[in-house]
This record gives sequence, C-alpha cells and structure tokens, in this order.
Amino acid sequence: MADPVPGGNGPSGPRFLPAGDGALVVEFGTTVDEAVNDRVMALDGAVAKAAIPGVIETVPTYRSLQVVYDPLTIRAKDLVARLTALVSGTGAARAVRREWTIPVCYSRELGEDLDWLAETKGVTADELIRLHTGSVYRVYMIGFMPGFAYLGGLPKELHTPRRQDPRTRVPAGSIAIGGEQTAMFSIAAPSGWHMIGRTPARGFDQRRDKPFLIDTGDLICFRAISPDEFARLDALAERGEAVAEFTEAA
Repeated sequence: MADPVPGGNGPSGPRFLPAGDGALVVEFGTTVDEAVNDRVMALDGAVAKAAIPGVIETVPTYRSLQVVYDPLTIRAKDLVARLTALVSGTGAARAVRREWTIPVCYSRELGEDLDWLAETKGVTADELIRLHTGSVYRVYMIGFMPGFAYLGGLPKELHTPRRQDPRTRVPAGSIAIGGEQTAMFSIAAPSGWHMIGRTPARGFDQRRDKPFLIDTGDLICFRAISPDEFARLDALAERGEAVAEFTEAA
C-alpha cells in the first residue's frame, strides 16, 4: 500500500493515501460498516458542494473516497488540507437518502440459480424469496462495471460463495447473490454471482437525464412480482417509463 500523505493523518482521523499522481484515497476504516460508509458519503457530498479547483471527480467505496484531481491545478498537500477541513465539518450521515422499491420477478426462467440456492440452503424457493424481500439493503458502492450496485444487508441465511464456473453473460436487470451481498446488474456482463431473479427497472438508460438509476448510499427494498407483471412493467420500461419508485428520507 502507498505511504500516507504527510499532513492529513491522525490517530482518529482518516488516512490520506496517494493513488498515482492524480488521485488521493481518503480511507475512513478497514471494515464494511454503516458508520464508516456514512462518513464516506458525508465527505463525498461536502466535496461536491465545495467545488475545489482542480478536483475532477470522486469515487465513493465501502470505506474510502477516491478524489481525482489535476496536479497542475492543486498540489496534493493543499488538497489534503482542504479535505481535512471538510472532514472536520461534515456530519455522520447524509441529510437525505433515497429509499427505493424495486420490483423483481423471482422465477426459474429469470433466476437460473433460484432452485439450486434454495436447495443448498435447505429452504423452499418461496422461503428464499421471503428472506430476500424481507430486508432493507444499503448501496455501499458502485463498481466493478458501470452502475453495478453492491448491496449490504443480505440475511445471513442467504450468504453463499460465488460460483466456481462464472457465466460469460448475466443479463441486465439480474438480481444476484455473491458472498455476503446481493446485487443489481445495470448492464449485461460476465459474473460468478448466483442469479435469483430479474427486475424490469432499467439500472442504466441513456434516455434519462441521469442515466444510472441507483446511487451510493441509497436504500433498496425488493418487491416480488409475477411473470405477467414483469412482462407488463418491462414493456413500460422499454418505452422509457419509470417502474421503480423512491421516497426521500433522512
């Protein structure tokens, strides 16, 4: 790991780590934790509001915020000073977050691993669906591909190691389980996650002002729907209509 940047690190504060000559990683902890992620999101919002000259973009993760900057506009030590001041002034959590209700069809046709996973866990498919829809999930991070949402909050009964034989293509909209997390695929991609269903909601749609549906820090609840309802909502989504709802809450 890169050496911390001088001037910004303390026993109770975040660590500032260089990532090449044009980025800093502000690391708040070493574990996946809601309080740590709240600090990441608070700083992300503060950086956006501060509009620091030279800052190009930010990338929030589970426990750190990467700040990409132009080294010809701002020096690393000066950026650390600005970020340190922002960390001191941010609260513990985002003031407002979106709480999504995402419709999902849990079927053998759209969730190829549903029956296998239920059998592995010693439950019926209906019980697996009940467990999966009974939790509120937190979007801890967006990555490893555009719009891929890593969701924490999966019940322990459903924790499952990834597949030994990854698929070469998992369809967009797939809802899957991998390890201690569940995920929503925004685009089709290879994956070793276990497919248990699919949502008609478009996680990525270039026709929208904001192409990606989900943000880091959002909360998600899944609502089970029938194959017929999936087909109806999928047709609406294909026309560009919204089929997922959200409310804003503190």
